[in-house]
Amino acid sequence: MSGRFFHRAAPGEIVRKLCAKAVLERGLIAEGDRILIAASGGKDSTVMAWALSSLRPAIKKNYELAALHISSDFCSCCKKSVLSARLAEWGIPFTDLFVPVIGRLKEGRKMNCYWCSTQRRTELLGYAVGNGFNKIALGHHLDDIIETFFMNLCGKGELSAMPLRLSYRKYPVELIRPLGYLEEGQIIACAEEQHILKAACTCPFGLNSKRRDMRGRIAELTGSSGAVKRRILRALASGPAELLGPVE
Repeated sequence: MSGRFFHRAAPGEIVRKLCAKAVLERGLIAEGDRILIAASGGKDSTVMAWALSSLRPAIKKNYELAALHISSDFCSCCKKSVLSARLAEWGIPFTDLFVPVIGRLKEGRKMNCYWCSTQRRTELLGYAVGNGFNKIALGHHLDDIIETFFMNLCGKGELSAMPLRLSYRKYPVELIRPLGYLEEGQIIACAEEQHILKAACTCPFGLNSKRRDMRGRIAELTGSSGAVKRRILRALASGPAELLGPVE
């Protein structure tokens, strides 16, 4: 998609176009899919829900959407009543599920981001399988994908990234990331245009995360250039091992 389009298009149109492009190029949605949106209450997953609810004519597929928000015993990141009301406007049913993340810690263990994300992902998968959903949509965007790649490269010595489409071996469910072609700044602009809630995370365990440190390093490397970020994304898909998942 040309830079001329980005220059003249409204933020919401950019989000819809790039979301549809990712869905079609990566085969993220098929006819008859039942898609569970992991709704955190923040800008990314809420913009994703808005986009997916309006993309059926462009994608030309019939699919069902529902949203699951996972509450915990330490984090109150969003106004659930506002979130559920906006989702209802877009025809997306909303469910809130409480998970005692801290309460599940074994004696002597300390709370951390990895433990929290593991508990949430387990509950998300269990809910999806138990309620007949075959896909889970996550709100990770282009910047998240690039950050994860460099964190794995520098921290683990691994060439691995966030696939836009991932099939589980143990579960009859696929993860999809429809915002994978979108920069965070484009999502923020869309959220402002569409008056979508942008609840700030109040989690006390992620304030000085390694991800934020890597985000700063990537900004220096790329000069915060969207074109450079897209070249990195292209590189992740061009090697002998496809790091972004299968292509249709």
